[in-house]
Amino acid sequence: MAHERVTIGTNDGACPCQLFTPAEGEGPWPAVIVYMDAGGIRPAISDMSQRLSNAGYLVLLPDLFYRYGPYGPFVPKEVFAGDFRLVLGPLMTTTDNHKAAADTGPLLAYLNTRDDVAGTKVGAVGFCMGSGMAIAAAGTWPDRFAAVASFHGGRLATDEPTSPHLLAPRMEAELYVAAAENDGSYPPSMAERFEAALADAGVRYHAETYPAAHGWMKPDFPVYDHDQAERGWSAMLQLFGRALPARS
Repeated sequence: MAHERVTIGTNDGACPCQLFTPAEGEGPWPAVIVYMDAGGIRPAISDMSQRLSNAGYLVLLPDLFYRYGPYGPFVPKEVFAGDFRLVLGPLMTTTDNHKAAADTGPLLAYLNTRDDVAGTKVGAVGFCMGSGMAIAAAGTWPDRFAAVASFHGGRLATDEPTSPHLLAPRMEAELYVAAAENDGSYPPSMAERFEAALADAGVRYHAETYPAAHGWMKPDFPVYDHDQAERGWSAMLQLFGRALPARS
């Protein structure tokens, strides 16, 4: 098992990243980029990235709050016990879907330099805030993304110019969208709008709603649901196994 720390230059500065390779076997492996939630970089998302890597992927985890500067790591159960917007809001204002998509260019360029990356097509997974970022990245770099998994993402189809659904006509990746029940950031009307955009653009996708709360995939969240998280892991690995085989 290898866990590297690398810094990748972007148009706006230096983005610290963690890179994970499988605990067993030898590369090259197809690459997957993990787009973090608003809780930022912390042990839980690093552990999730290693778990994904152990399934046969080289995983790149960028700190998309790099424009803010040093922070945390945060403990979500403590943050969500109060007004999380006071803690996370200032960091979240430093990035958005378009900025994350722009950051993805240098991330892809970095992956191109590694001889342990198989092929040119990559996968992406995003959680909460990162879901829209992963989808926007796939729409911005359509020739590079084969598959995207979105878990409890919010604001995927809005009237804002950074709304991910606007990039649906450019997407070539297969998309899996896992929504949470009673999620104010992604109500049924928004899901319908998002899925309509995907269908109209001919995007291959599968969408479903989990009987769980927003954030259920994250083991350090107070709403973590082990059974539904394992269901999510199974769906994600099936997607990547189909669209981005571990031995390509």
